[in-house]
Formats: sequence, structure tokens, C-alpha cells
Amino acid sequence: MLLTDLIDDRARSIPGSDVLIFRDEVTSASALQAEVQTAALALARQGIGVGDRVALLLPNCPAFLWFYFGAARIGAAAVPANPVLKPAELQYMWRDADVRLVVTVGTLAANSLAAAAEVASIQRIICVGDPPADVTSPLLLSLDDAKLGDEQTLPPASNEGDCAVIIYTSGTTGRPKGAMLSHRNLVRNVQQVCAAIPFSPTDRFLTVLPLFHSFAATVCMNTALGCGGSIVLLEGFHPTRTLEAIERHRSTVFCAVPAILQALLHFPADRDYDLSSLRAFVSGGAPLPASTLEAIEAKFGVPVLEGDGPTECSPVTSVNRLEGPRKIRSVGPPLPGVAIAILDEKNQHVATGEVGEICVRGDNVMLGYLNLPEATAEAMAGDWYHTGDLGRLDEEGYLYIVDRKKDMLLVGGLNVYPREVEDVLMAHPAVMEVAVVGLPDSLRGDEVTAVVVVRPGEEISRRTLVSWCRERLANYKTPRRVIFRHELPRGATGKVVKRLLLKELELESVQGDLTED
Repeated sequence: MLLTDLIDDRARSIPGSDVLIFRDEVTSASALQAEVQTAALALARQGIGVGDRVALLLPNCPAFLWFYFGAARIGAAAVPANPVLKPAELQYMWRDADVRLVVTVGTLAANSLAAAAEVASIQRIICVGDPPADVTSPLLLSLDDAKLGDEQTLPPASNEGDCAVIIYTSGTTGRPKGAMLSHRNLVRNVQQVCAAIPFSPTDRFLTVLPLFHSFAATVCMNTALGCGGSIVLLEGFHPTRTLEAIERHRSTVFCAVPAILQALLHFPADRDYDLSSLRAFVSGGAPLPASTLEAIEAKFGVPVLEGDGPTECSPVTSVNRLEGPRKIRSVGPPLPGVAIAILDEKNQHVATGEVGEICVRGDNVMLGYLNLPEATAEAMAGDWYHTGDLGRLDEEGYLYIVDRKKDMLLVGGLNVYPREVEDVLMAHPAVMEVAVVGLPDSLRGDEVTAVVVVRPGEEISRRTLVSWCRERLANYKTPRRVIFRHELPRGATGKVVKRLLLKELELESVQGDLTED
């Protein structure tokens, strides 16, 4: 199957079915297919064809779907990017991907032009909506003008092994890498998700996560299309608008990252909302504290299905099921058709229950990293994709994430997994958020450091939190330093970016500004 078959099959079988709801406007399957065809023709008229790369600098809006699938229709690859990135960040990705055309919106036209000015391969910027009056350039073309032209024969269809989307990873260790995902990777991952969770044509996927991120693109957009359901698309997350959208559109599935679930949990709603249509939360993108999962299920009476998977795996590799046992602190068993192994540093399987690196095989695993053959070979050593995450499998094959391999701390030669310490701190009723990192220590190696955000109206001391940890953790795991913050640095999906936090702490330490209380 090709990526566009998710739309074409739907339009052929149930053309009048709802596939997209945006700002209360409903788009049918046949109408979405027509918009994708129009977008494909607009790209082809600008000289885009097989093997070309099209950058998408778009917020959550219907145009994202038009050009994501429109690029796939003509054998090109979409390169989604976070709309808040600065020109220098965009330039790196667009040069690396040899982008020929950018699709953006009026409010991002100036940023797109600033980035494109330094990327020689870019020949055109299609703007959906009017840019500001003072933003002009020969590169800039309105969507209406892009649609004009003689009848165009579309390039031949792609092969399922061709690259359909290039998603740049977050770059936690150096420059972002472009993960090349094929039609087969993406469609198989939809099929694998649907085989694990019985989604149906009656499901409506509330989508507040950004579509440029692999979690939202696969689970909220592609899976909704693949199971015959519909996408309720919001521009972003706001508690009131989210609750209103569930009520108004009878949303049944809500995909979220832990930060969103925590915000919903503590949001003082102005009234009671009818959320009876909701049948599942799907959590991913970051570790979900057990205390948050239990509190969400208690408050809303809806199961939370925690899952996992990196961008390089399209991205879902495992998830707890609606039917069958759900295990707290586990991200579930592998999806059907996905193999997960826990390997040691010699690429040997470890015993059940032991910690090692999580490695994955399956049709959902990427083609490789763009322009990085050595990094690809390292990541795919032994025909397994090495995720860089540490975890363990229990006797029933359920996966437990222990931590990021590179986040693991060494304290006096002993391993400390930050997530374990974070889970203990999150269980304290005064703690709203926490991130555990290691600051350099000349004697111990890493100094376990907890950066804590306290709940509004609560007060807590460093001494109290350290005592709380000492009662529940070995001494070497207990934070030696507790630092209080009003907020933690986050990426686009709400995930805490520990490398930025470490930079802040190290800078403050050098300047002598690092205080604990």
C-alpha cells in the first residue's frame, strides 16, 4: 500500500463519510481526496516530482493534510518542521534534505523567506493564506496562483519502499537527524496499531498534538483515516477548548503527552463537560508517571493506554491494550508484526526481567538516516534498530522503559535511572513536575539533581523532599541537590528537554547563581 491509499480507499468505499473536523467545518472523504489531488497538481506545476523534498512549515490545519498526502501522491517526500523553529534551525534541515519547495501559511511567510534565502535548492514557497503586506519576494506564491496552469499529468505513483516522509529527530545528542520513513513503514504502522487496538469507523480522534510530530501524524491522522474514523483537529492544546471539543464533537480517542494529561488533571473547569463519548486516552512521547495515570483514570473514568516508540519506528512499537491486561508503568507488549528485544552492549539477549537496550525489528523501522550512512549502520547494528532506550521485558512480554541510555547517571560507579527517581518525587502530593539530571561531581561522577515544580498553593522544602526519597530509594539514588523552578524547558510536544535544562543549570553553576531553595 501507498500512504495515499489511506485516503483513496476511504473515498472509494465511503465517499460521504466525515474524515476531518476543523473549526466546526466538516470535510468528507471525497472532498479531502479532491483537496489532496489539487495540492499534488499545484506541486507538480512548480516542477516537483519523484524524489523531490517538500518542506511543510504549517500549524495544525487542513493544508497540512493536503500537502502531506499531496507530496506522497507525486512521489515526493514531505519534510515537516516545527513552526516555532528559527531560520537557522530550518536552514540546517532544509539544506540537509535538499528541499526544493516550502509550503507555509501567511503568518510564517517571513520566517520561511528568511530561512529559504540561505538554502540554494529552494525554488518556491507556496503560501496558504495572505502574508503580511510588507512580506514580498519572487519566491513567494499564493496557493491560488500555485493552482493555476495548464492541465498537468501527475508523475507516476510511488513504490511502497520509496521515502514518503522525512522527520528530523529532536537532536538530543548533537544535530537533528532526518529519519526516512517509507510508504510501507507508515502504512504498516497504521495496520499494526489498528491490530492492537480495535479502533472503528465510529471513532473520532481529538488531535491537539502538532501534526509535524510522528506521534500525531501516525496515531491521530493516519490511523484515524486507516480505521475509517475521523480527525477532530485543533490548532493546539488549551484545556477549555479541548473539553469543549470532546463535548461538541463527541470525540472518542484523545492522544496526549503526559504534560497535557497533567494540565487536564489540575485544570479548574468552569463547568461540568459531557465527556461520556470518550473511551480512551492514548499517552506517548514521554514517560507517564504512574500517579498521573491513576489520577486521570480516577477523574475521568476512562482508561489510559500508554505506548512507546521512536520516530525511527514510524513511531509506535508497543502499547497497552483496551482489551486484556493493562500494566501500570509498562508501555505494553509489542504491536503485532513488531519484534522487541532487550540486548546488552555485545548485542546479546539479556535474561527476562534484566535491563538492556530496547531494540526493534519490523516493517515500521525506517529506511535510515538521510545522508548519514555511518549513523544508520550504527543504529541498525545486527539487523535491529537500537533505540537508545533502556528497558526490560517481563514474562508476558510487556515492555518497561527504564530510561534513556544517554540519560542514565553513574554515581560512584553505580547506575541511577532518572525516571525511577522522578516517579518517586512525582508521588509526593506537593510536586507537580520534576526532571532529574546529573551535574558533574569530581568524586562521585554524577550528582543526582532534581529540578522540581511545586503545585500552586503548595510549599515544600528541599529537606522534606530528600527525606521522602530516602524512605523510598537507596542513598546513592537520592537527590543530593533539589532545585525549584516555576517551569521546565519543553519541546514542541510538551516533553521536557533535559539537554536545555542541563545547559541552564551548568551556566548558573558557573555564574554562581545556582540555588536550591
